[in-house]
Amino acid sequence: GSEPSIFFLGTLLAQTEGQLPSGFVVTLPKVEIPEQARALVKLFESMERSGGLAPGSLKMEVMVETTQSVFDCDGRVTARQIANAAEGRCIGAHFGTYDYTASCDLIAAYQAMDNPVCDFARHVMKVAFGGTGIFLSDGATNIMPVGPHRGENLSPMQVRENLETVHQVWRLGYTHIRNSLRHGFYQGWDLHAAQLPVRYAASAAFFLEQLQASTTRLRNLVEQASKPTVSGDVFDDTATGQGLLNFFFRALNSGAIDPQDVEAAGVTVAEVRAGSFRKIIETRRGS
Repeated sequence: GSEPSIFFLGTLLAQTEGQLPSGFVVTLPKVEIPEQARALVKLFESMERSGGLAPGSLKMEVMVETTQSVFDCDGRVTARQIANAAEGRCIGAHFGTYDYTASCDLIAAYQAMDNPVCDFARHVMKVAFGGTGIFLSDGATNIMPVGPHRGENLSPMQVRENLETVHQVWRLGYTHIRNSLRHGFYQGWDLHAAQLPVRYAASAAFFLEQLQASTTRLRNLVEQASKPTVSGDVFDDTATGQGLLNFFFRALNSGAIDPQDVEAAGVTVAEVRAGSFRKIIETRRGS
C-alpha cells in the first residue's frame, strides 16, 4: 500500500539528508494494464510532495511478465501503453522469463531463457520501447551453479561431481546470455554470485570476437562515406554503419573494450555515445 511506501521513503531520505541515492528506481512487477503505471505515478507525486523532492524525481522500471503485458485483449501492444502511462518516469523494462512462460502454458521442463516464446516477447519489447530511451533487461537463468555436496570433508568423487555440476550450469548460463545478447538485450539478471563470472565471460567474448572485423569495417566505411565524391544525401551503407556503431557503443558500455579500441575504428568515444552514423559522416563531410 501507499503508507508503507511513504514510510520507507521518509526513512530513506532521513538517512541520506533528503537526497535520493544515485540510480534509485522503483520496480513495478507483473504490470498488465496502463492504469497500474498511472496509479504508481500518482503515488510518486504524493511521495515527492511529502518528501520534499522535486517533481519527477522518482522513477520506475516495469516487469513484463505475462502475455497481457505484451498484448491486451484488443490486440494492442500493452507494453507501450504502460510506458506512455508512466508519463516519462519509466526508465527500464525487464523481461520475467518464468512468469511469462507459465502464462504461455509451458510445462516446467521448457521454461527456459532461450525458449522461442521468450524470443517473441523480447522482440515485441524491442519494438514497443524502441526510440523511448527505456533500457531493456532480460531475465535470469534459474539453475544455480552450486554443487550438490556440501562440507569440508568431501570425497574425490563428490568434489568431481560438484565441479561437473558447476561447469554444466555455467555452460547453460553462458548459452542463455549469448542468446540475450544476440537479440539485443545487453543486460540481464543474476541470482547468485557464482553466475557473475559467466556474465562477464559471455559479454566479453561476444564483443571481442567481433572487435577486429568491426574495427576494420567501421574505419573503412567512415573513410569511404566521408569522401566528397560520394553522391547523394543518403548512403547505401548507413544501416551497416549504424550497426557497427551500435557494436562499439555496447562493447564500450560493457567494459569489453577501451576508448582506445573505439578510436582505432576511426571514430571518437563522443561520436559513439551520440549514436548516429549519419551525423558522423555529415560532420566529416562538413555538412
